[in-house]
Amino acid sequence: MKLMFLGAGSAFTVGEDNFQSNMLIVNEQEEKFLIDCGTDIRFSLNAVGFSHLDLTDIYISHLHADHIGGLEYVGFSTKFDPRCSKPKLYISKKLTKSLWNNSLSGGMKSIDGKVAQLETYFDVQELTKDFVWSEIKFTVVPTVHVNDGESLVFSYGLFFNLNEVKIFLTTDTKLCWDENREFYEKADIIFQDCETTPYKSGVHANYQDIVSWRSDIKNKMWLYHYNPGNLPDAKKDGFIGFVKRGQVFDFSDVSTFSSQLAESIVHH
Repeated sequence: MKLMFLGAGSAFTVGEDNFQSNMLIVNEQEEKFLIDCGTDIRFSLNAVGFSHLDLTDIYISHLHADHIGGLEYVGFSTKFDPRCSKPKLYISKKLTKSLWNNSLSGGMKSIDGKVAQLETYFDVQELTKDFVWSEIKFTVVPTVHVNDGESLVFSYGLFFNLNEVKIFLTTDTKLCWDENREFYEKADIIFQDCETTPYKSGVHANYQDIVSWRSDIKNKMWLYHYNPGNLPDAKKDGFIGFVKRGQVFDFSDVSTFSSQLAESIVHH
């Protein structure tokens, strides 16, 4: 069982040294579960030898383009390729209508001889609670991403177990330590959204704030979704490090796990 980061960068990542933070879980049967599908997905897939042919199951955490901008590519590619079946699309029920009406329908609504819907392209799995893929139970963890002054905009992180290793993937999030303390504390390994600019956007957890967190949390934490440019010395500051593009975390033979062993199961 593997977790592969197709990219580890922010929405504004450019160049082939990194891509947006989309990732794949690959099981023992080589089935692939894509977590988020950003605008550069066709390039990040190609960089590791994959394409739309490999995408049968997709999870969407929220509606920013670096997480959904590649769905048009996937939807059209799989629909009009006879080798493909309709991909399953796992998404919070609270996001489904907005995904189609506000993001995808402008380009995908009209096809030859038909007015399309989201279901034309995807087998939509609307989530109201936890779900299972390939015998892996995923707990959906709402994280506050944006407060626009009128309402909270959530991203939906994931807590799951790969071969007895408990993983918390925050997806995009503001600092939500108090709200999600339970998941931070019980996880064996944490993949944390981390903005690295000196100015704080207010919609991502910023390195300057995370660095002051408890050492027992930081020493099981990998940082991702960071900005282009020079990065701080995360290891010196008590983290495991920054995830790199193409990094693969291989849990296939792991029966027990601690944060001190995190680097030993990583292949580049």
